[in-house]
Amino acid sequence: MKKLFAITALGACSLFSTTAALAAEAGKDLQKVTYLLPAPKTLPAFAPWLIAQHQGYFADEGLEVEFVTGKGGVDVAKQVGAGNAVIGGAIGDTSIIVRANGVPVKSVAVLGAGSLTLIASHADKPVNKPAELKGKVISVMAYTDTTYYSLLGTMRKAGLSRDDADIQAAGPAGVWQLFASGKSEVMAGVPDWVVSARAAGTKVHIMPREEGFNSMAQAILASDEAIKNNPELIQKMVRATLKGMTLIMNETDKAVASYVEANPAFKGKEDQVRQVFDLYNEYVYANQEVPGTMDPERLANVQKFYVSEGIVNTETPLDELYTNQFVGGGQ
Repeated sequence: MKKLFAITALGACSLFSTTAALAAEAGKDLQKVTYLLPAPKTLPAFAPWLIAQHQGYFADEGLEVEFVTGKGGVDVAKQVGAGNAVIGGAIGDTSIIVRANGVPVKSVAVLGAGSLTLIASHADKPVNKPAELKGKVISVMAYTDTTYYSLLGTMRKAGLSRDDADIQAAGPAGVWQLFASGKSEVMAGVPDWVVSARAAGTKVHIMPREEGFNSMAQAILASDEAIKNNPELIQKMVRATLKGMTLIMNETDKAVASYVEANPAFKGKEDQVRQVFDLYNEYVYANQEVPGTMDPERLANVQKFYVSEGIVNTETPLDELYTNQFVGGGQ
């Protein structure tokens, strides 16, 4: 029996060594890519990317992806435009802002047909219409953040300006903490923050999607140079990331398990992760006929609003802001 155990153990060790060697050898063939994220990858907002990595979708494309955190979407766009990274993540609106300042980047995929920004209110005092934002105390992350611009766009639908409400910039944690503590009546934020407020015991109401401003979802950005000279790499990154998104949409339970395995800090918080994914599926990812496709009409309307608000000085030709060549049915 001891001899059999020794032979079995030796065989197992040999098999493990062979597998490890094969894995190491395979790793040598993977192309290393740095992907800039606008915030830490551990945030549920970046689940499509983390899941794509954990499920091996990037490796299937021959890529070994390292995620590096930038200082917000605009910073990511500037770094990508300057050639310090081949590709990065921001919001579909971001190219509007940076192109106006001469940064040569485009959105190459948009993760969903909805807006990343949700307008949340307390369930006992629900806000259902833009006009109901008048006079409210509203928390936002920052006055230069896309969620803030989206809030202004929602208010504009009712003829309101930024001076018609008490809008408070509170940072990425303070934005939902002010709301959860009752110090703000409304929050303009991402699904992650809605779930954080719920976890703190707040009953949350979300303004109907059709009432809000049609800003954009998260986007993958690449420079003009990379699009021209390295389209195969961008195609692989887009394809793998969209697989991560579609797993969340179509096999949510599997996506939750994969995300928690990749991000053990959420072990025991699977219900919260599921709530985040459900919000993304309902408000952000849904209704996109071809995953990843930019809607040029929507982009044009967002840009007109940005110009009218003085966020950017002039309109940029749409074909300089995005390309659909890397998503199915590209144009």
